[in-house]
Amino acid sequence: MELQDVTFAMPPQMVEALERIGRDLDQTPGQVLRDLVARELRRRTGAKTPNRADEPLVARLQRLLAADMASATGWADLADRLARRGHEVRPAGGGLTLHDRETGARLCKLSELGFPYSRLVRKFRCPMPGHPHRMRHILNENAAGVSPDGDDDLILIEDD
Repeated sequence: MELQDVTFAMPPQMVEALERIGRDLDQTPGQVLRDLVARELRRRTGAKTPNRADEPLVARLQRLLAADMASATGWADLADRLARRGHEVRPAGGGLTLHDRETGARLCKLSELGFPYSRLVRKFRCPMPGHPHRMRHILNENAAGVSPDGDDDLILIEDD
């Protein structure tokens, strides 16, 4: 592999730490940096590509489920409404995905239908049971009186 010189400035403490790491690993500071940059590049380029559902499917699901999603009063009510239509919601990463109840096939993200997890947590005033993300920051907003629909504009009334 051909190497190209790259020059940049670092604070003295960082240079000392880099040299110490190099001594511990029996590597040059340049090799330590190359390994770190290579690891970061693999991490960034190895990231999963967005797993988006096809647009016609999302449009059909929006038409089919929008009223139920909007009318649900809690997580159990939402699960019941979706089950009647043959669907279920599952935690996925920091959000939710919609699945075919019979086959378990993933259909789309709920956020693709216009119902991100954060909005449902605000609406239901609690996280989805069993979801790894508890959304405490949103629950704190609710406790502070922020409207669940996001209408948190302040109205200032001044005495004349």
